Order: sequence, then structure tokens, then C-alpha cells
Amino acid sequence: MHRKHSVRAQQQQIIARQAHQADSTGFFNLLTGPELLSAIEDNLPAHRERLYHPTQTLAMFLSQAMNADASCQNAVNNVAIHRMLGGFSPCSARTGGYCRARQRLPTELVSTLVRTTGAMMAKQSSSAWKMQNRTIKLIDGTTVTMPDTSANQQRYPQQQGQKPGAGFPIARAVAIICLSSGAVIDAAIGAYQGKRGSEHALLRPLLDTFQSGDVVLADSYYASYFLLEALQARGISFVMPQHGSRKTDFRKGLRVGTRDHVVLWQKPRQPRWMSAADYAAMPATLAIREVRAKRKTLVTSLSVHDASKHALADLYQQRWHVELDFRCIKAVLGMQQLNCKTPEMNEKEFWVYLLSYNLIRLMMAHSALLAGKLPRQLSFKHALQVWISWSCQQFRSRGRENLSLLFTLIAQRTVGNRPGRIEPRCTKRRPSAFPLLMKPRPLLQKKIRAQGHPKKLK
Repeated sequence: MHRKHSVRAQQQQIIARQAHQADSTGFFNLLTGPELLSAIEDNLPAHRERLYHPTQTLAMFLSQAMNADASCQNAVNNVAIHRMLGGFSPCSARTGGYCRARQRLPTELVSTLVRTTGAMMAKQSSSAWKMQNRTIKLIDGTTVTMPDTSANQQRYPQQQGQKPGAGFPIARAVAIICLSSGAVIDAAIGAYQGKRGSEHALLRPLLDTFQSGDVVLADSYYASYFLLEALQARGISFVMPQHGSRKTDFRKGLRVGTRDHVVLWQKPRQPRWMSAADYAAMPATLAIREVRAKRKTLVTSLSVHDASKHALADLYQQRWHVELDFRCIKAVLGMQQLNCKTPEMNEKEFWVYLLSYNLIRLMMAHSALLAGKLPRQLSFKHALQVWISWSCQQFRSRGRENLSLLFTLIAQRTVGNRPGRIEPRCTKRRPSAFPLLMKPRPLLQKKIRAQGHPKKLK
């Protein structure tokens, strides 16, 4: 026990000393750096000095995303209490003014801040966090639901298999995440189904986010001819599992090792979304390296000199972090269900959640840098809890010493190292005994008024 206390005290001294000596290039100082402030100023709308000015509104919106009680009433109550404790005149506890301020807040401001923080964190990541000093980026998609209003249904229709009034509007989202820092670099949201509702369609406008020399990790869904060609044309490497519709025969192609060869993929037929001119500009063949390692067939543009097949298999295992990142955004922060009644506000809320996630990741990256750890070793939920408690206690750091305490707390909790972990996708806790809603709620309410609630089955 004494040894644990001495190690912890030594760690606190190291973090405090490094935090005191940290210069303006530190992760935490990105919040007040000129690049981020410039992004805020360039996207601020014309506004009057009022209680809920844009920066105050954004801060309250972020607090909603980080707190379990994400209601507007709770956000307004917190502001009213803070004003009274600070000696200012109390404000109204009504939410109308704040809700109108949220509507005035430009979505472009929030999305720009997400992209700016994500790009800066990826750029300033330590070389020890990268692969051969190359930035590794993760790609994946997910879905979110929103309240069942006519406006949301019109832009984000519910799934076709559900009866009208029995489902919820659903949106599909795609994100590009930095492997080293965990920050969201860019994202897109669109309808779940329709011509532009696939993950590929959402990803194509984001391809300019990648830089030459990046390495992309994704699942087998993204291993398509046209996407891989677009990545190679930009000088971007990739590691993905072979798509299930494509057969791999290691007897063909240029053999570079055991179950390791380079083959030429033939250009498939022109897809409906691609113009004839773009299709004609595509090369007729694509040189792809295919390897078999750890019971997976991977496709990559990395040569055998860049990475052996076992190194590729180890690298691909890091792709699972994107699943954990989406769990942090959706389950820990609460983005599984958006809360607004209009699609415009839901899109804004989507970007606010991503900005909240990036700000927590930024503090984790700074804490890891000072503690000599990897950001992926720290617990996101613990960092979020520490920040909420820090904010609620009204700690206002006036120097590096106070901030070092925050970073020390964040760096104390690490996640477990469980390679190869396998868990059944089942829940042990039994669901509620209530049946599913199979008809529109107003029809069922009318039936209950006329006939009463159905009797319980014995």
C-alpha cells in the first residue's frame, strides 16, 4: 500500500513539473490557440450582447452533451444558479430564450470546430503514437435516431419495414477518427436509406480530409474497387479485410510470401452513382496486395517492405478502437438518440456531441503526454466524470499547478488490456413486459379511451 502511494505521488510530481514546463504547443493550449480562436471568430454570427450570446450558448449546448440530464431546463437552471452565486442578477428559469439562441447558433461554427480540433490533434500527435511516423485514420459508420416528428420523418425517414407511426426517424453517420489521439477528424450525416444514404456516399465528400502518407483502417464493407482507387490516387495506404463477394486465390498473382501475393483487380461495371466521364477516367486494373494472417484475408496497398503480413494483422486489430469510440460517443455521451424536433437542430446536436467528444479527447491526450502514456490507455468515461466534477466544483485554475491536478486525475485510470476478447452479443437482463408499439400512438390512445387497457395475461 505504501509503495502504491509513493508511485502515485511520484507520478503527480512528474505531471506537475511537466505541466509547469509545457509550452504553447501542448494539447490543452489548443483550446486558446490562435487557430481555434480564428475558427470561432470567422463563424460567429452577428449578434447583440445578451444573456445567451453565441459562445455562452455553445458552452451550454456542450454541457448538455456531457451531462446525463441533457434537458434545456437543466442547462438554464445551471446558468441561473451560477449567476446568483457569482453576484449577478438572477435570470429567468424559462427555456424559451435559450432554445431560440440554440436555433441562431450556426451549425457551420460547431462543425468547423470539430474539424479544426480533430486536425490539430492528429497533427500534433507524438511520433511514438504513430506507425513509422504515419498517421493512422479509422473509418466507420453508425446510426442515430431522433424524435418522431413530421419534419424529422421527411428528411430522415424511418426504416421501410416499420409501419407508419410505429418507428423513429433514423440517420446514418460516417466518421474519420485518428487512431493515436482518438479525435474525430471529420464526419458526415445523412438519411439512412435512399440514393445518398450509404456509408460510401457519405464518405466520398470527406476524402479530401486525408493527407498523402496516411494509413486507413476500415472493415470489409469499404474494400471496394472505386474507394481503394480513390485512396491510392491520393497517396493514401489502406488495410482492410477482403470483401465477402470477392474470392481470393493465392495461386494467382505475384507471390511475395506464404499466402501473400499481389494481384490485379479488374474494373467492375459502372455504378449508377458514377458519371460516364468519371468511370472512363478510372484505371482498368488495380494492383492490390492480399495476405492471409490470423484467420483473416486482408487487402492493402502497403508493400512487404512497409509491413509484413503479421504486422498487418496486428495493425488491423487496432481497427476495433473505432467501435469503442462510437460507444463512447453514443453510450457514454448519449448520442444514440438525438433530442430535437427539427432535422436542422438534430444535425447541430450531432456536431455538438462530436465537439464534446473531441474536447474530452484533447484533455486525455494532454494528460497522456504528461504522464508518459498512450491516449488509448486512458479511460474516456473517467476523463468525462473528472471534467464534470471539476466544472461543478467551480475550480478556476490560475496556473499550471491547478491544471496539473486535473491531468493527474485523468491519467490515473487506465483501461484494461484484453487482446482477443470475445463476448456474446446478448443481454442478460430481461426486457420490459410491455409489447412493441405496432400502431400509431394516437390510434391506440383513442382505442384505450373507448375500450380501456387490455387485460393482463395470466
